[in-house]
Amino acid sequence: MTLKRLGLFLLTLLAIFFAGSSLLSSWQEPQFQSRLELYQTNIVLQASQWQSPDGQDENFQALKEAIVGDKPLETATKQYQQARKSAEINLEKAKNQLEKLNSKPVTAPITPTPQPEVPPATNASRSVEQKQLQQTINQLQKSIAEIDLHLGILQAQQGKTDTALKTWNQLQQRSQIKPELRETAAALSGMWSSPPRLLPNAQQLIQDNLEGWFRSTALVQLYKLQQRQEAIANLKATEQQAAEQAFVKLAIIGTIPALGAFVGVGLLIFLITQRIFKGKQEALLAQNANVGWSVPWDGETVLQVFVLGFFFMGQVLIPVLVALLPIPRPVSDLRIQAFYVFFTYILVALGALLVLYFSIKRFFPLSPDWFRFKLQGKWFLWGFGGYCAALPIVVVVSLINQELWQGQGGSNPLLQLALESQDSIALSIFFLTAAIAAPLFEEFLFRGFLLPSLTRYMSVWWAIIASSLLFAIAHLSLSEVLPLFALGVVLGVVYTRSRNLLAPMLLHSLWNSGTLLSLFIIGSSTR
Repeated sequence: MTLKRLGLFLLTLLAIFFAGSSLLSSWQEPQFQSRLELYQTNIVLQASQWQSPDGQDENFQALKEAIVGDKPLETATKQYQQARKSAEINLEKAKNQLEKLNSKPVTAPITPTPQPEVPPATNASRSVEQKQLQQTINQLQKSIAEIDLHLGILQAQQGKTDTALKTWNQLQQRSQIKPELRETAAALSGMWSSPPRLLPNAQQLIQDNLEGWFRSTALVQLYKLQQRQEAIANLKATEQQAAEQAFVKLAIIGTIPALGAFVGVGLLIFLITQRIFKGKQEALLAQNANVGWSVPWDGETVLQVFVLGFFFMGQVLIPVLVALLPIPRPVSDLRIQAFYVFFTYILVALGALLVLYFSIKRFFPLSPDWFRFKLQGKWFLWGFGGYCAALPIVVVVSLINQELWQGQGGSNPLLQLALESQDSIALSIFFLTAAIAAPLFEEFLFRGFLLPSLTRYMSVWWAIIASSLLFAIAHLSLSEVLPLFALGVVLGVVYTRSRNLLAPMLLHSLWNSGTLLSLFIIGSSTR
C-alpha cells in the first residue's frame, strides 16, 4: 500500500467516525420541526381573530375556516399538548443519559487498560458530553415552561380556568426555570383568579415574555381588569391589522405548497399510469433509465474527492482557517453570522471543487454527457415537475419521520437563524447561501459527479439510491436523513432522465427557496 493510499484510508476512517459521531450527537438535539409547528399554530391563532367588515359574509367565513380551521383553539391546544409531551419525553431521556454519564468511572486517557466493550469516558470527553447534555436539559426545561405559559392561556380562553391556574401554578414551583417566566406565570394566574390579583409589573412581563395572539389575549384580560376601555379599543384595532396580515401570510405558506403538492400527486399518478400502460420503452420515466455513464476513473478517485474535498476541506481545513480570522466569538450580529455562513460555505465549495478538478484532470477531455449544462431542452419542465412530485413524497416521508424521532434528531441550524432573523440584508445572504450556492455546489458534486461515477459499479437505480443516502448523511442530522434521502431520490431521477444538471439544480433551488420563504413569512408574523 502506497503512502497516498494509506493516508486516504486513514482519512476515510476518520470521516466515517466523524459522520457517525455527529449523527449520534444530533440524536440528543431537538428537532427544528417541532418549534416550527408551534410558530405556525401561533399564526393560525392570530389569523383566527380577523373579522369581516360586515360580519355576515358567508364566503369570508367559509374561506376563513378553510385556512384556519373551524376550531382553532382546540387544535392549538392539542398541538401544544403534543409538543409538551414530546419535550417531557426528551427531557427525561437527557436526564437519564446525564445520570448514567455521571455514574461512569472516569479513566485518564494515558492510563493503559484492557480494551473494554464500551470505551471508558476520559475527563475531556466526559466534560464535553456533560456540558452538551446539561445544555439540552436547560433548553428543554425552558421550552416546557414557555409551552405552559401559552397552554394556560389557551385553556383559560376555552373556559377551563381551573386547569389553566393549575398549569401556571405548577410552572411557578419549578425552581430551575428563569425567574421572569415564573413571574409571568404568576401574573397570568392572578389575572384569571377569582378574585383577580394584579401584579404591578404584569403588563411589562406579558410584553416581554409573550407574543402574537397570546400577548394580545393576555393584555385584553389585563386591560379589562384595569377598566382601560381606550387601551382595549386600540389593542383590538391593532389586533385586526395583525390578524389580516397573518391570514394573508398563512394563505401564502399553505396554499402555494398545497397547490404544488396537488399538481405533484396528479403528476405521479400520470407517470405511474403511463409506465403501466406504455411499458418500459415508451414511458417518460423510462427515458435514460438504464443508461449509465462511461466512467474513466475508479472508486479510489471517488473516495479521494469526497474524503479530501468534501470531508477534509469542509470539516477540518476550512473551519481551522476561518477560526484564525479576527472575528469576535460568539458572533451576535446577525449580518455577520449570515456572511460567516455564506463565506464558509463558498470556501468549502471551492475547496471541494478544486480537489475534484485535480482528481479527474488527467482524464480530460471527458465525454459530453459529463457535467452537462444545456440551456436548450426540457430541463425546466423536469426541474419544476420534479419539485411538484417531490412535495407529496417528502411530506409523507416527513410525517413518518416525525413519528419515528418524536421531536429529536437535530436540524440544520441555518433554519433557526432564518426563522428568527429580522434583518433584510441577513435574510438576503441566507437566501443566497441556501437557494443558490447550495443547489449549485451540491448538485454538481452529488448528482454531477457521484451518481454517474457509481454507475461503473452498479445499476442507475442503485446509483441513485446510494448517492441519495450519502447526500442525506452529509447533512449530519438524524432527523433529516429520511426526508433528504427521499428528496435525493427525486433529484437523482430528474438528473438521470434529463441528463442536464440545470434540472436538479432548479428543483433543489425551488425546494430551498420554498422552505426559506415559509420561514421568513412565519418568522415575520411572530415578531
